[in-house]
Amino acid sequence: MKFPRALIALLLAGLLLTGCSTMAADNNGQAVENGQFMKRTVMVDGEKRTYQVFVPASHSTKKPLPIVLFLHGSGERGSDGENQLNAGLGPYVRAHANDFPAIVVFPQAPENGEWMGKNVDMALAALDAATEEFNGDPKRTYLTGLSMGGYGTWETAISAPARFAALVPICGALLAPRPGREIYVTEVAGAADPYTALASRVKHIPIWIFHGAKDDVVPPDDDRKSFAALQAAGANVQYTEFPEANHNSWDATYQLDAMWTWLFAQRKD
Repeated sequence: MKFPRALIALLLAGLLLTGCSTMAADNNGQAVENGQFMKRTVMVDGEKRTYQVFVPASHSTKKPLPIVLFLHGSGERGSDGENQLNAGLGPYVRAHANDFPAIVVFPQAPENGEWMGKNVDMALAALDAATEEFNGDPKRTYLTGLSMGGYGTWETAISAPARFAALVPICGALLAPRPGREIYVTEVAGAADPYTALASRVKHIPIWIFHGAKDDVVPPDDDRKSFAALQAAGANVQYTEFPEANHNSWDATYQLDAMWTWLFAQRKD
């Protein structure tokens, strides 16, 4: 599937009109013809952490490009700086490397880590570094994640509520999906009504939530409650539930042209 041509044209129109390069630049400033992944490191609390950045073929240091922060699921944790590319947005971007129009930042949580605390700090530090190095657009900065990263999308948005132009959480939740699984959104999990608490913190951000109706890993009930609370708070929110999907609702989400068109149309004032 090709990335939507109309969307590419919209995003690149400014580059073409100003005569900017339509090739990516590597860290030495050398032009490359195709989009590519680049490994980087960032220091957080004295600890070096590795992350990846996808730099699109449309990259130009003269005009900012949209930038997406992607938070992986529990199966991609580690320290190799590679595994976070193996599920979700990584394979999609790799398949569309020649026409995906945005910078994408892929941090990696350590083994047994969750997207909370210093791991969120690390993800935001990687986003900061990539935004500066590759000229990401602060007004078109987006956040998405799947499963553990769906939880992380809520956690990170609450931690940096003024940072993102839109959110796409996939098969996540606010509370632990079952006894014994210690995962939750720390800022709201202890509230009397965590869904209303969430809505009060992120209702100003456009949000599109995705889940599988048959998800037996992180059941959709939690996201349904978040959606209802956000609607009640007057948020710009959509909810899509794939009727036949189990936990993997991310492939269908990232293959949805309408999602990308909507996402890249969002812009902070």
